[in-house]
Amino acid sequence: MRTSMYALSLFFTGALWAGTALAADLTDVDQIVDQANHAAYYQGEDGRSEVRMVIRDDQGREQLRQFTILRKDLADGGDQNFYVAFSRPADVRNTVFMVAKHVDRDDDRWLYLPGLDLVKRISAGDKRTSFVGSHFFYEDVSGRNPAEDRFELMETTAEQYHLKATPKDPQSVEFSQYQLWIDKATMLPVRIDYFDSGAEPYRRVEALEIQDIQGFPTVVTSRVSDLRGGGATTMEFGFMKYDIGLPDEVFSERSLRTLPRDWLRRPQ
Repeated sequence: MRTSMYALSLFFTGALWAGTALAADLTDVDQIVDQANHAAYYQGEDGRSEVRMVIRDDQGREQLRQFTILRKDLADGGDQNFYVAFSRPADVRNTVFMVAKHVDRDDDRWLYLPGLDLVKRISAGDKRTSFVGSHFFYEDVSGRNPAEDRFELMETTAEQYHLKATPKDPQSVEFSQYQLWIDKATMLPVRIDYFDSGAEPYRRVEALEIQDIQGFPTVVTSRVSDLRGGGATTMEFGFMKYDIGLPDEVFSERSLRTLPRDWLRRPQ
């Protein structure tokens, strides 16, 4: 499910984790990708976060979404479960998005619409479409499987690894390539630019702020920007906690219609 941080944010982030930076630069691109994927989506064995999402269109008009994300790893670096329950505004309250993320096949995704009492299966072909009207995609919530792309190390600087990724199945996505910048101190991707067939960037994902949560460097503010048409969506993560002991039944079909309220409440 797994974000926007620049200027002073990057400076202070580098200073905060300078002591944990690797002693030597990595040169194996697969190792870099594996560590970045782990840092972005596999901190702790499970986790909970409340999210405030602000959607701003190209006219500056804003919409608000609030929801809680629950995540549980079935294997470190492997399959995961994600559960997203919306609380605001009223027209999306109790809407649920659930993902069974797989590393060896397409993810399973469901959307529950309480107004219609309808469970909708989201096909693999829809994973790169708008997530509840925002600039984020369904795929952004649980993360793109690195096995779907070929990676190339473009440049290594004092602070970052700059990678280029090309989809193995170009017909399955709307981009021709994307480039990502990974902070060496935290191994978190801090910027991802998606390019069209004309090699022009049209979409940007950024990590704007990182904080230490229970010893894990964690993105707490992220943004997706439409570089072509304007507009952007920002997500702010709060009340985050890792290793809370989520049971498997939280991610069952029953939880689509009956919210697991004990686990959605803020931790004490």
